[in-house]
Amino acid sequence: MSRPPLSGLRIIELAGIGPGPFAGMMLADHGAEVIRVERIGSGKAGPQIPAEKDILLRSRKTIELDLKNPESQAVLLDLVRKADGLIEGFRPGVIERLGIGPEVLHTANPALVIGRMTGWGQTGPMAPMAGHDLNYIAISGALHGVGRKGEKPVVPLNLFGDFGGGGMMLAFGMLAALHHARATGEGQVVDAAMTDGSALLSAMIHTFRQVGIWQDDRGVNLLDGGAHFYDTYETRDGKYVSVGAIEPQFYATLLDRLGLSDDPAYARQMDADRWDDMRDGLAQLFLTRTRDEWDGILLGTDACYAPVLSLDEAPHHPHNTARGTFVTAGGITQPTPAPRYSQSPTIAPRMYDTTLDTDTVLESIGYDAPRIAALRDAGAVR
Repeated sequence: MSRPPLSGLRIIELAGIGPGPFAGMMLADHGAEVIRVERIGSGKAGPQIPAEKDILLRSRKTIELDLKNPESQAVLLDLVRKADGLIEGFRPGVIERLGIGPEVLHTANPALVIGRMTGWGQTGPMAPMAGHDLNYIAISGALHGVGRKGEKPVVPLNLFGDFGGGGMMLAFGMLAALHHARATGEGQVVDAAMTDGSALLSAMIHTFRQVGIWQDDRGVNLLDGGAHFYDTYETRDGKYVSVGAIEPQFYATLLDRLGLSDDPAYARQMDADRWDDMRDGLAQLFLTRTRDEWDGILLGTDACYAPVLSLDEAPHHPHNTARGTFVTAGGITQPTPAPRYSQSPTIAPRMYDTTLDTDTVLESIGYDAPRIAALRDAGAVR
């Protein structure tokens, strides 16, 4: 079997929360050596989640440094000299004020790719402001379209900004810039902003809007819950199912399985003026059976149907178990690395080890035992 696709890459990750660690996790999942630099004594940056239970920190090496200490900064620069990339998720200007900004890092390693993860971006009038996922997707336009007709926008977890438009975009940007660096020897800064990333995720919706098939109101369109054939429905046991029968042939299959093929009320699929009435009818119908009963009727057909599973249920669904979509590591059930490759393996998740990798990491850049001991005595590493 070949090596993981990112084998040979070394990434330094300055500890942060949310999208930065998610990007680091993705790179580590696919074979990069990711060394996470924590603040001395912190154990782990971010919310009070035990580090050994934090899925976003899996498959890393960890070292603790005091980035305000010149001796620690010297260690960081030595790490950078032996690295391909660095990830940081502080507000704009923080690493510059610490004295380890891009100019300093590129002096140490001109080919270094520096991934900077923020909400608003490195520039723009809102760049210095605090914020979170919800704020970033609000100004990108992504939040506006999520919710029911006539109601306020719905908070869509922190998937659009933190992870889809943030960490995943950062991981992609890092790989693009690393490809460039390997071809040219030239490093650069990747400015990954959740406002930009979540806007990009909306590209298809902008297309629909420009050609006149999308209204700039929520809950009245094809893919936002406006259509009766693209929605979720409650079942008799208080659970939910999803229906996404957009194409005519799939809609016909759905009606057939529901016993509605000859009902004229459902004949005009794309008559948006009747969507609400058709949805009300389907809502009453789905309440007549349990979710498992609907599975028996609709699964295995082209009705574009799936049960809505909870986080606890999803790992045990037969399709997910067949594909190994979830795995247990360190006693924690978690999503397995994705995507998959025909030749290259991904890395089996390894949960955060509370034993630091200080000696291993420093020895890999040429530090001997007396030098490591001196750094410990000086409080530059732990």
